[in-house]
Amino acid sequence: MKHRRITRRRAAVAGAAVAALVAAGVTFQSANASEPAKAAAPQILSAPAAGKLASTLVRDLGADAAGAYYDAQAKSLVVNVLDESAAGTVEAAGAKARVVANSLAELDGARATLSKDATIPGTSWATDPVTNKVVVTADRTVSKAAWAKLGKVTDGLGAKVELQRSKGEFKPFLAGGDAITGSGGRCSLGFNVVKDGQPYFLTAGHCTDAISSWSDSSGNVVGQNEQSSFPGNDFGLVKYTGSVDHPSEVNLYNGSSQAISGAAEATVGMKVTRSGSTTQVHDGTVTGLNATVNYSEGTVSGLIQTDVCAEPGDSGGSLFSGDKAIGLTSGGSGDCTSGGETFFQPVTEALSATGSSIG
Repeated sequence: MKHRRITRRRAAVAGAAVAALVAAGVTFQSANASEPAKAAAPQILSAPAAGKLASTLVRDLGADAAGAYYDAQAKSLVVNVLDESAAGTVEAAGAKARVVANSLAELDGARATLSKDATIPGTSWATDPVTNKVVVTADRTVSKAAWAKLGKVTDGLGAKVELQRSKGEFKPFLAGGDAITGSGGRCSLGFNVVKDGQPYFLTAGHCTDAISSWSDSSGNVVGQNEQSSFPGNDFGLVKYTGSVDHPSEVNLYNGSSQAISGAAEATVGMKVTRSGSTTQVHDGTVTGLNATVNYSEGTVSGLIQTDVCAEPGDSGGSLFSGDKAIGLTSGGSGDCTSGGETFFQPVTEALSATGSSIG
């Protein structure tokens, strides 16, 4: 029997660079004083390597760390710290250090207040290490009264929070690398994975929440739902049921594909590519982590926020950086004409929760 092939493809990424760090000057105390030792130049790192270093430093520094991001122009990791002692530890490890005002505990406290007092449909918030604030966004559906309530809550949080408006509407992109269809809906396949030696694929949870049996673009049944998580999370696991080729790659929609060798955590500033069945391949940058989005269907937390565009039908589609799987398309506020924010379920969390792995 001839095998049908379901894949996803993505193009190379060209994201906007994060603003470079401003170096502090050195002052001599006297004409005879020796020059202070200069910090070693930051290591040149890929985004995945910077993400690994960031995880190590943030863990080791504990409460002295206040987030990190990738400077794509300098190809270096920037780590926010609360004092000069922690800055020395960061620089010794090969990263740039930046002393900031708000600790992660303070920012997490602000997020807790927002969850308690401002869970309004059409709003989202994410920690932005570049501004050292929690950025709160309200879409166009938020009423004047709700906007006033949101403003009162954010004003009470002071300099820890920044409030902004979006011209679009936050919604899951249910409509759909390759198209997968079922029960009148269309989504996109995320990544082919393996569980207990058997082939599966990951897609968005709001897709598997609504559709249980999946077909390819030719109408051939290819899979049945195994696991679904939405809202709260936004991932679904589908087991292949037909004779389908399932390579670990993503459709780039130009006659080629991107091989996927594993999964990686997202880092703010990381250049990423998204592939989906509606708008195909688009590039952008990770702009926030641990984002919370209050869709009308329910609240989803722990998402990756980006400036990559997407539209209905791209849901579940792959977000990747090089040969690493990063996320599954969840939803957003814009389109591929006017732009807007797009959110992704981290692949690493979906793999862990489903007991699957990149094959």
